[in-house]
Amino acid sequence: FLSLVAEFCCGFFVILILGNFWFLAVLYLLWLYLDWGTPCAGGRRSHWVRSWTVWKYFREYFPIHLIKTSDLNPNHNYLLGFHPHGVLVAGAFGNFCTDPTFKNLFPGLTPYLHIMPIWFGCPFFREYIMSAGMVSASKESVSYVLSNEGGGHASVIVIGGAEESLNAHPGSLTLNILKRKGFIKMALKHGAHLVPVFSFGENELFKQVANPKGSWLRNVQEKLQKIMGFALPLFHARGIFQYSFGLIPYRQPIHTVVGSPIPVKQNLNPTTEEIDQLHALYLQKLRKLFEEHKSNYGIPEHKSLIFE
Repeated sequence: FLSLVAEFCCGFFVILILGNFWFLAVLYLLWLYLDWGTPCAGGRRSHWVRSWTVWKYFREYFPIHLIKTSDLNPNHNYLLGFHPHGVLVAGAFGNFCTDPTFKNLFPGLTPYLHIMPIWFGCPFFREYIMSAGMVSASKESVSYVLSNEGGGHASVIVIGGAEESLNAHPGSLTLNILKRKGFIKMALKHGAHLVPVFSFGENELFKQVANPKGSWLRNVQEKLQKIMGFALPLFHARGIFQYSFGLIPYRQPIHTVVGSPIPVKQNLNPTTEEIDQLHALYLQKLRKLFEEHKSNYGIPEHKSLIFE
């Protein structure tokens, strides 16, 4: 979805350059230059954009639900680890980039969804995603959000990243997380409490072409992901008037469960051992969150998370 909107925005910019409105393109490029650092400085959210009626229908289509298991004190800053990535990341967008679900459940907290910096280089598209509350996933950007002295900020990071989208098959419970410890280090440096988030149903929205590890397709996808910075899963779902084939996601309910916070004491120079200890605790809490709620959302008792 984001790719389609980005392509439209880029196409519109090209039309401005090639048409009689090249001067508008020049003015926008000047604005882009002056505003380049905004995605790393909290972005520029708009309550009006986040409250568009279309997002209400977007959430109701699946439908998307946000489940609260514990209060989050707005006097603290938080780093929410979102799992799994899926193909669309619909739960993250629907719950953290639209109003009013999150702010009703967690008053006093402002969520920032961190996405790949490459998206903020797309003309016009960057203005839209910032207005929805998205910011860069760079270290500088995460530090900016978590440095708010009064608390009340919540960085939302899809921990598995683009690589994990290649595992987004219906029924898959594999998370790319064992080597991902940068978010742990950021939480320690800023004293941000860690909160595991698991989105049940995220992997059921599309069917992906079989790409087991070691296959030629998976090898090509992984190479392209390293080159471009984002993955290219080959997926399909339903059409507008039929259910056999298309790119519209299936209507499968998504339940995004927000776990209890893990208190983190600020440590400006954490050691490798300290990072590993907190990472292990985070994995433990994430697994516990999944096990406590899986039966509510159709996950068989014998199935558990797989950490890679």
